[in-house]
Amino acid sequence: MGRLWIALWLCLAGLPAAAQTAPKTWTADNGDGTFTNPLFYDEFSDPDLIRVGEDYYLTGTTMHTMPGLPILHSRDLVNWELLGYAFDRLDLGPEMRLEGGKSMYGQGIWAPSFRYHDGTFYIFSNVNGHTTQVFRATNPAGPWTRTPMKRSLHDLGVLFDDDGKVYVVWGYREVRMAQLNAALDDVVPGSERVIISADQGMGEGAHLYKIQGRYFITSAWYSGRMRMPVARADKPYGPYEVNHAISLDEGWGSAQGYRHRGEPKPPFDIAPPTILPGRNVLHQGGLIQTPKGAWWGFSMTDFNSLGRLTGLSPVTWQDGWPYFGLPGNLGRTPRTWLKPDTGVMQKPFAPYVRDDGFGGPALGRVWQWNHVPDDGRWSLKERRGFLRLHILPASDLMAARNSLTQRAIGPRSISTALLETGGLRDGDVAGLALLGLPYRTLGVKREGGRLAIEFHDQQGDSRVRVPFAGKRIWLRAECDYLTEQARFGYSLDGKAFTPIGDPFVMAFQLKTFQGIRYALFAFNAQGQAGGYADFDSFAVGEPNPKGLMHPIPLGKTVTLAVLGRIMALAEHEGAIVAQDEGEARFRVVDRGQGRVALAVGSGHVSINATGDAWLKPGPAGLGETFQWMETVYGETMLMSLVTNRYLTVDPASGQVSATSPGARPDRTDFARFGVTIAGR
Repeated sequence: MGRLWIALWLCLAGLPAAAQTAPKTWTADNGDGTFTNPLFYDEFSDPDLIRVGEDYYLTGTTMHTMPGLPILHSRDLVNWELLGYAFDRLDLGPEMRLEGGKSMYGQGIWAPSFRYHDGTFYIFSNVNGHTTQVFRATNPAGPWTRTPMKRSLHDLGVLFDDDGKVYVVWGYREVRMAQLNAALDDVVPGSERVIISADQGMGEGAHLYKIQGRYFITSAWYSGRMRMPVARADKPYGPYEVNHAISLDEGWGSAQGYRHRGEPKPPFDIAPPTILPGRNVLHQGGLIQTPKGAWWGFSMTDFNSLGRLTGLSPVTWQDGWPYFGLPGNLGRTPRTWLKPDTGVMQKPFAPYVRDDGFGGPALGRVWQWNHVPDDGRWSLKERRGFLRLHILPASDLMAARNSLTQRAIGPRSISTALLETGGLRDGDVAGLALLGLPYRTLGVKREGGRLAIEFHDQQGDSRVRVPFAGKRIWLRAECDYLTEQARFGYSLDGKAFTPIGDPFVMAFQLKTFQGIRYALFAFNAQGQAGGYADFDSFAVGEPNPKGLMHPIPLGKTVTLAVLGRIMALAEHEGAIVAQDEGEARFRVVDRGQGRVALAVGSGHVSINATGDAWLKPGPAGLGETFQWMETVYGETMLMSLVTNRYLTVDPASGQVSATSPGARPDRTDFARFGVTIAGR
């Protein structure tokens, strides 16, 4: 493990400065007419998506962070721009300000229902300990107004019906429906009733739709094998029938990582990774239709310590049910597929600018405060080009006000903050944190009139201190969200970084109900107001801006080895088989839009209607075409356009077929291939 970490540190921290600052970031758009999930490689949970004309708008849960309820806009469902937020501050009590020992961790605002009706945009969302809040705007970029409802409706979904009535559904397992009044602040008396009983198999996170005269409710089941159930009825109040899984088992190969299983406080009880199926899978979301009539699904998947990621799925209707996935492989979402035909062609772009030199009149839109900040205790104006945090007393990082945060981005990223320490007083500590549980911080602390670089790991309350006599220091956290390993380092010149403390494990937990966040912090643990900390800049580098995806080796000759077992694909008497010895060399033929054919001599690997693989002479057609894609771990998968299933190997017989529904977390799908280019 030590050698691996040294190698990783040299690989990432030793990147040239130009590579570290290059504006390369994850975009789902591949630039060839296809996209690759997730839409964002940072947390975007509980998504809800609407279309207004030819424009699409998206929001999601933000819990205790401020501003909240982001509003994103797209013309093609793949490339998104952050317009702003539905609110800047939501102050409903001391718990939202981290005052009096109270907090809103894991609570705040969540599970929004996004709707548009008669010229007005609406977001209905819950706040723990308060009633459901209704936000309204005529322009999605704002301004938005807020009105509290008279009650709280758990995980609600709203529908403006075409007869003028407004319906709402909510609940977990037992689903209730009611009609909302004209003010949209309460249910109509006598209209509330149970429409789906607890034993019918529905979950929570309701989205309510009316499609071709029928009513549909999507939901999420998270216990055991996570899935997306949906209910339908001919009338608003039913009776409803339930389809238990329109999306099932799709996690693009991701396995469940480290999880908290005890109290969210030291000593932390963290469970190791598991390969149980049905955990890191798409399970909560809804439906959207393009102007041309095509249906798409959106949903989220748990992605360990990175948080919950949003996916986009083609939808296939069968027997009146909307399944995520393609014909022949219902319920499974391809990680890479053709972009939706929305009539708009756009070049790839990212929704967020993560770097900030703090030289503008406002913070970058990606930033969110941890709870409601004290706006009188931070400034971008007191010292131009710096974020100044005036230091307030706090017992620890979780209680510290005015911590400025942003979502971590995967699969690997390096965050670097430049701090000036001249304003620190005794008891002050300021720096860069990985905000989660356990949290880890790297900062500079002033104690007894002296400064020290301090790494603090909340797990075990361990600290490493190094004397510091300077005024400027670069603080760095490098994180691998596929292995969930991280490490801190510091630099006195911005070039050479020194690791500090041991590598550590990141874990997902339900205390904050969020993934890891990068945080700039400053507080005084001696119970008094301190001095100030000046942050000169913050930057995020992405060593893998396209994840672990590799360029498709178009025109190259390759060998394909089956991962999970050392076998290679070969041609034998016209059949495609896997064998321990010998190998066939396939020429990768470009079929456009990320699709390939595999040529051997004058023939091509072909798939028939039952999924059998064989060598067909002559040119390539549909039966010889595969969508090239990869798991989140960078393993190649080949999906036949005949079966919409993946090329796989029977390990007992060596028979090859395009019959695998997709990657499994335990890797027993035998549908992942190691690709070696001939001559390398």
